[in-house]
Amino acid sequence: MPIKALNFQALLGKRDRALTLTIALTSGILMGLTPAPFNLYLLAWVALAPLWVLIVQPPPAPPSRLPACSLLPPLIWGIAYHGMSLAWITGLHPLTWLGMSWVASVAIVFFAWAFITLWGAALVCIWAASLSWLTRWGITPKLRVLCGTAIWCGLESLWAMGPLTWTSLSYTQSPYNLAILHLGQISGPILVTGAIVAINGLIAEAWVRQRPTFKAFASSLVLPGCLLLSLHLLGFSLYSRPLAQPAETALKVGIIQGNVPTRIKLFSDGLRRALAGYSNGYETLADQGVDVVLTPEGALPFQWQGLNRTQNIVYQSILEKGVPAWIGTFVPEGNRFTQSLLTIAPTGETLSRYSKVKLVPLGEYTPFQEVLGKVFDRLSPVKADLMPGDPNQRFDTPFGRGAVGICYESAFPELFRNQVADGAQFILTASNLDPYSTTLMAQHEAQDLMRSIETDRWSVRATNTGYSSVIDPQGRVVWRSQPNQYEIHAETIYRRQSQTLYVKWGNWVTPLLLGVAAIGWVIQSLKLKRGG
Repeated sequence: MPIKALNFQALLGKRDRALTLTIALTSGILMGLTPAPFNLYLLAWVALAPLWVLIVQPPPAPPSRLPACSLLPPLIWGIAYHGMSLAWITGLHPLTWLGMSWVASVAIVFFAWAFITLWGAALVCIWAASLSWLTRWGITPKLRVLCGTAIWCGLESLWAMGPLTWTSLSYTQSPYNLAILHLGQISGPILVTGAIVAINGLIAEAWVRQRPTFKAFASSLVLPGCLLLSLHLLGFSLYSRPLAQPAETALKVGIIQGNVPTRIKLFSDGLRRALAGYSNGYETLADQGVDVVLTPEGALPFQWQGLNRTQNIVYQSILEKGVPAWIGTFVPEGNRFTQSLLTIAPTGETLSRYSKVKLVPLGEYTPFQEVLGKVFDRLSPVKADLMPGDPNQRFDTPFGRGAVGICYESAFPELFRNQVADGAQFILTASNLDPYSTTLMAQHEAQDLMRSIETDRWSVRATNTGYSSVIDPQGRVVWRSQPNQYEIHAETIYRRQSQTLYVKWGNWVTPLLLGVAAIGWVIQSLKLKRGG
């Protein structure tokens, strides 16, 4: 039977802006349901399509209204997606334990949530403006899908180079869609992002073409359906490869989840609890025969030097038991500090050090210090701006070179890729996710799971309050702690020296897409000129 209204222009009639914005909001909410805590990851493959249609086929606007290429729909979509995904930030409140007033705490937390939400929404707006311009220029639907995918991938790659990134479309598929996540071994998470955008674009373009019958319209969905199936089959072929685990590469790692909330760890009673918990946990794990013990970010919240180092009971336990440890602590650097993970030898000597590269804005340093520094107190347990580490650090241990990420760095795949390309045989992440809910715990583990798949490495995660976990190179969680509990655990991982295509070549898909899209645009431009 005929289909009378297969486009939003017909659906909206005389440009009902309220309905337009409702569609954009609903579309963004659907994408916001894909990561934890909802994990409705399949929605990601259709949730962008309604916004795409609104961009390429906007309702006509009367002269008194805003132009048809209004950025309000993509802004609302971006706020809905990023705002929902990042809602865990509000768990920072209350910050009254830092001496702030209730009002100041609300203001700081709201500012942090709103700023990073709008930062993500800005990406969507730039992408939408680009797609709208290409549409007005007269680009063909197939080339529009290619260009839309390339532009989104280019923008995500650009955003990942900056200080703020978390909500890449790729992480909507973690941790449950392991098949599609294995595309990350080819070109990193951007290939997963590109697949999501391309499928949504093809569905949207099928809608826009206004097929006269339902059967014809359904047939236009064959292409996105076949592409979606093919990508999953490709990912599954990578996922299903046998995992070699030679006995000589085994490494038994002990993990301590201290469960000492930051709001008490900075004071004498909390510090004593932390020292006792990590000392007792270390000794227990050492007696279990582990090769090394991993502690979370800032496990020992003081400067690792002088008497602070030699007179604490964790240090004394290491000297007594003779098992190396990876200690999360602070290291002085001039008149500032680094958030670091240290390899401590059985003799007490510091063998290696990794210092956090990607610091948390407002939490560990104040951007635009001259302006924001006068308004917002810093949230770091160290009363000074932290100093970022060198991006080209090496973390050599008695068991081989490791790749390290500290907390927020789990969202930056290039940090891990560079370390694995430089010879890292396993991944360590040390984090402090207090006071956030299990939503952030799950999202953070989902980020580390992607890094493990992309680099083909075992990952060991130690967090203060959870989730601590061990993840194999295929993205399977071998062990996960309970949240907000003190836990110790010993698990065997295997050191690996393989290199995925992503490790060797990096994010090569984005420049390829941009290049092919540019060539397609030039060819179509020449055809239009000849036709004119």
